[in-house]
Amino acid sequence: MTPIRQIRATWDTTSITVYQAYDDAIADAAVRAQKFVAPFSFARMTWVKPSFLWMMERSGWATKAGQRRVLSVRVRRDAFDDAVTRAVSTSVAHARSMIRVQWDPERDLRGAKLPYRSLQLGLGREVISAYASEWILGIEDVTKRVKHVAALRRRGAWERAAECLPVERPYAVGGA
Repeated sequence: MTPIRQIRATWDTTSITVYQAYDDAIADAAVRAQKFVAPFSFARMTWVKPSFLWMMERSGWATKAGQRRVLSVRVRRDAFDDAVTRAVSTSVAHARSMIRVQWDPERDLRGAKLPYRSLQLGLGREVISAYASEWILGIEDVTKRVKHVAALRRRGAWERAAECLPVERPYAVGGA
């Protein structure tokens, strides 16, 4: 049985992939620099999502204003794990927390809520600079893939759409 809260992600021995959605200017600059640079905002909390399908729900499959470009960001596992262990739940009133964690209902390919929750990790101003430059191993624009899967969904080609999803598996912080 799937635990109510579980990180599911694409990961290997050194990295974990998180997703973020931005406008063209931020996405283009990040892909070009392979790190987050202006016009990315270092002055406000940024949220990363290890679950591809949760990112699709949040961005409306890359259709929402300011979220029309989806980036796959490979980050160092040690940095991600450290952030998760230091995170404070958004349900706790710690407005000054540097790192926040929120668990939202995971989604299936059709957009339906699943009975378990996926992690969103909020990184505050105090850690954004490190995230934006030191944690990142690579940034890929996956918007074309997102649009392709969205088109398959609209046509009802569910099996073909599922084959295009990234492979995600349970992730244990500090695990092998």
